[in-house]
Amino acid sequence: MSESTSAPESAQLHAELDTIFDDVLTRLTELVAIPSVAWPSFDPTNVRSSAEAVAALARELGLEVDILTAAQPDGSEGYPAVVASVPAPEGAPTVLLYAHHDVQPPGRSEDWNTEPFAATRVGDRLYGRGAADDKAGIMVHLTALRLLADNLGVGVTLFFEGEEEAGSPSFRNFLDTYRDRLAADVIVVADSGNWAAGTPALTTSLRGMCAVEFEISTLDHAVHSGMYGGVVPDAMLAMTRVLASLHDENGSVAVEGLKAETHSDIDYDEATIRTDSGLLETSSLIGSGSLASRLWTQPSITVIGLDIPDVAVSSNTLQSSLRAKLSIRLAPGDTPENAAAAVERHLRANLPFGATLNIGDTEGGSPWQADLSDPVVKTARQALTDAWEKESVTMGIGGSIPFIADLLEVFPSASILVTGVEDPDARAHSANESLYLPDFKSAIVAEALLLHRLAPGS
Repeated sequence: MSESTSAPESAQLHAELDTIFDDVLTRLTELVAIPSVAWPSFDPTNVRSSAEAVAALARELGLEVDILTAAQPDGSEGYPAVVASVPAPEGAPTVLLYAHHDVQPPGRSEDWNTEPFAATRVGDRLYGRGAADDKAGIMVHLTALRLLADNLGVGVTLFFEGEEEAGSPSFRNFLDTYRDRLAADVIVVADSGNWAAGTPALTTSLRGMCAVEFEISTLDHAVHSGMYGGVVPDAMLAMTRVLASLHDENGSVAVEGLKAETHSDIDYDEATIRTDSGLLETSSLIGSGSLASRLWTQPSITVIGLDIPDVAVSSNTLQSSLRAKLSIRLAPGDTPENAAAAVERHLRANLPFGATLNIGDTEGGSPWQADLSDPVVKTARQALTDAWEKESVTMGIGGSIPFIADLLEVFPSASILVTGVEDPDARAHSANESLYLPDFKSAIVAEALLLHRLAPGS
């Protein structure tokens, strides 16, 4: 790639993109067809195939490409990541472009209107697992570089992870192992979304997360409910009492010690929340404070797992013990360690009937807040505004990207930008995941503008 003095404009880039967009969609369709789920219960060769396909696309751009792995905490080999680079001209910054090529499991096939691993275009949307999260992010990076083939004034490193949806277990070791290859002045994480279809956003805050597994026991073995029900407390009764204590009467988190902020600069309207989430007409919203603060800057606790007999195989039995798993989302300023300790104190304080509690595995990732005074943030927002021809906004995300804390620790002087192609109806992680194609185009143009404007003298 060579540097040129002409400055690309949004309209020019959009026009150039239109000439290659069918090919871009073909490449994305080929990536979606690979079921690259990086979970132990799925075939790992699919993730390797995905990495090889992504690497081939990067090589077509003339980049130096490697498929690399690092050890997970248990010593096993992590899933393959793709790293590619083009060196920076003298005096120019290096930009690390991150996305991930692994995807969530498809879930039940009957919940999909199309085949999950066959990208299907319906109007302005492309349906398929990974079409938005996050193989579209990969294609944003690659296509922006393609548009700047003769006009790139910065160094670029591509880092396409292969296990993000599995919690990035080897991520920190990967950063430490390949620190020199990944070092950058600006890091663009293309794994978020926009305020709405047609409205661009830069994500400037993320909730952290903490997962806590625990077991409650009341008996040393299960017994007949007819013989002992009504006098002997079973683990289910104790568990439901404990779980109910996690929230107050309006659904706000009732665990003391978790941090929270109740204000936000931009807010949702209730109709949008109801439409985007699929909330039933008879269901009410929970919590207090602005809707945006409930999603971005207040904690939430969700029971995501409960080991109980299925109704289809249930018997008249008092269960002796039950396991549950909680997902706790943390407000900026909190830490996973503080959250895990606060939740454990709460569980122990609310155990009924002398039940016993055993805390199992915990995992977590820190929240993040961008430095809004960073000039790189201003440059990014203007690129989004120009590409969409609509004023960009800054927003928070209720979800978490825990590895951003690792990026900040390893590269403390780097500016971090969190971008993405998803909109509220993308349904990432759910059935019928889709990519809104007009926003996909604008995201590509915005990144091309950003990369050019980060070059010296631009």
